[in-house]
Amino acid sequence: MLLDDIKTIVAAIPAQLKEKNGLYSIEFTVAERKAFLSTKKLAYRAVFRIDETKKEVRFSEMLKESSSGISSGTDDISPGFGFKTETYKTGIGPREGCIAEQSALFGKKYNYSFDYSKIRKDIEAAAVKAGYGFKYQITTVGL
Repeated sequence: MLLDDIKTIVAAIPAQLKEKNGLYSIEFTVAERKAFLSTKKLAYRAVFRIDETKKEVRFSEMLKESSSGISSGTDDISPGFGFKTETYKTGIGPREGCIAEQSALFGKKYNYSFDYSKIRKDIEAAAVKAGYGFKYQITTVGL
């Protein structure tokens, strides 16, 4: 069964697979930086829906960096100390290769190698093997 194959793929990451109203999500922290009273995390998030009537898997993914804590003024607009929380995502299409190679923004902040395209490719291969089509979507709305 397709969902069992996907659960095996997710367990190998390791990440958790969550489901709500037929929409499945995978999220885990790729990298984390801690400094004096501040934390920055880079997370990978993928969502997909299995459409049994169309025999299709609709898939979307993104990278998300979030930070919280006291800023020192060096990387932020504020010249002094302050409290800042932010979340943003990058990219609009499927990502390829290692994050550090593809994104100068994240590559300067984090030192790691993670091939996030492997998750998408493995889920796509499992879908095709089970006789389903695979459709990458930019947004998660209406998956």
